[in-house]
Amino acid sequence: MTLYRMSNYLIPTLKEEPKEAEVISHKLMLRAGFIRKLASGIYNFLPLGFRVLNKVEKVVREEMDRIGDQEIKMPIIQPKEFWDETGRWDLYGEEMMKIKDRHNREFGLAPTAEEVVTHIIRNEIKSYRQLPITLYQINWKYRDEIRPRFGIMRCREFLMKDAYSFDKDEESAMKSYSLHYEAYCRVIERCGLRYRACEAATGAIGGKSSHEFIVLADTGESQIALCEKCNFASNVELAPAISNYIEDNEPMNQVQEILTPDRKTVEEVSEFLKVKPEKLLKTLIVETEKGFFALLISGDSELNEEKIKKVLETGSIKMASFKDVERITNAPVGFAGPCGLKDIKIIADNSIRGKRNWVTGAQKADTHIINVNLDRDFKVDLFADIRNAKKGDICPECNNNIKIQRGIEVGHVFLLGTKYSRAMNAIYQNENGEDKLIIMGCYGIGVSRIVAASIEQNNDERGIIWPLPIAPFDVIVLPLEKEGLVFDKSIEISKKLTSAGFEVILDDRDYRPGYKFADAELIGIPFQIALGKKFKETGKYELKIRRPKESILLKEEELLNFLKEKYEGIK
Repeated sequence: MTLYRMSNYLIPTLKEEPKEAEVISHKLMLRAGFIRKLASGIYNFLPLGFRVLNKVEKVVREEMDRIGDQEIKMPIIQPKEFWDETGRWDLYGEEMMKIKDRHNREFGLAPTAEEVVTHIIRNEIKSYRQLPITLYQINWKYRDEIRPRFGIMRCREFLMKDAYSFDKDEESAMKSYSLHYEAYCRVIERCGLRYRACEAATGAIGGKSSHEFIVLADTGESQIALCEKCNFASNVELAPAISNYIEDNEPMNQVQEILTPDRKTVEEVSEFLKVKPEKLLKTLIVETEKGFFALLISGDSELNEEKIKKVLETGSIKMASFKDVERITNAPVGFAGPCGLKDIKIIADNSIRGKRNWVTGAQKADTHIINVNLDRDFKVDLFADIRNAKKGDICPECNNNIKIQRGIEVGHVFLLGTKYSRAMNAIYQNENGEDKLIIMGCYGIGVSRIVAASIEQNNDERGIIWPLPIAPFDVIVLPLEKEGLVFDKSIEISKKLTSAGFEVILDDRDYRPGYKFADAELIGIPFQIALGKKFKETGKYELKIRRPKESILLKEEELLNFLKEKYEGIK
């Protein structure tokens, strides 16, 4: 193995916090010299960043190979005609980067590869004897994010592993799905991350069922409903929203109109009227291909689009235009309420049953009504679960209260069924010579996203704290004197550690000790070996451990044995 020296290794650390960085991973990757921005949402991975990327990629590849997946490499540039076959060229929307060649033919920069891999299979697989088979690649993907942010967490170019399974029937497909689910758990665990696997909506990919893998971090964009008593975990958009139902005992008060000039939002109205947001009843008008509907949820709840689609048995839903809201409710947006609504079906969330004395819009500008009550003042056509789960709701499996945890989605598995094989005529002949559609699954894991997620979960005020398996180097050796015994012994121990199989970088720069220690902490290498005055006095190496934060003096043999024990099963 090679002994690396910081004097000729590109690690452009920064002492000041980058102004453009919004989250800790973005900030620390810039400060520690792991990445540099090329354009909005597009980054260069510098040597340290590339080493970590390769470490994660290695773990992913090993786990895919372990379950028998076969690695391929598909083009980044994909012809439009394949996406037309599945109807996704237009459906995928503006997030797909599109280009034209000199002959005016249209192509897309791959955000995913269901169409391309299905095209391979429909040409090459003819018989049940060739199934099951799973193909995967580790390749760059592209999505034209409207607002790239958070560094490499939400960018326009990212490294992803995508796998696609092809099976002859549902039973075999479920086995493939389970294999990849378990493999993803191993990948994330080997990378040293705390996570939860959650039920999730299938979204634009489609299919029958899916799970997403969420690395727990306060800065994450995903929200999951968790139960600490049992193993229940689900994306808030999919989790059943079961209220901790307590019926109000207060009497029904008399309705009263209150002027609320220019107060439209829940926050504005609740502050003006000195009531909690959960006392407000929001009336939201939505449009579907079946017409318009009025939806009622409390002010502290969020509407759940996927649940509403199921309740209304519709494929699409959108908020009604300002003009349609005024036509239906006779009130400007922000002042609609359920009282007096006519010729529109009213659907209320289950959580509003038994609650009294709501605050609602008064169906006219700058006015709200207090003490509005169900059945007395308005009627509901249907009660249903139409909101996101929230803190304090009931776990559907054990009746304990759930909590809402933020996290970062790093992986997603889908059981696709025949969505793509039907559209692209990917068939095989069964044992009886009959043509059958191939059953598909797809499995994506964000290699570059795991890097960012790891930093979000593992950092302190000094910098990054890399988990051992994915750290850019195992050990950094810090000679605190620029020549003589200390410097010579630093080179000697670096070479011995390298020969023992450790990845070592020697900080041979002519900098003061404080500067070297600060860089070592910022970069986050798990073990620091410092040689200075203590070494000259005792002949022992000072080993500084990044986590847990401690420092111990060890003889050479003790040092080698200590590190070998720490890396047992990893190296």
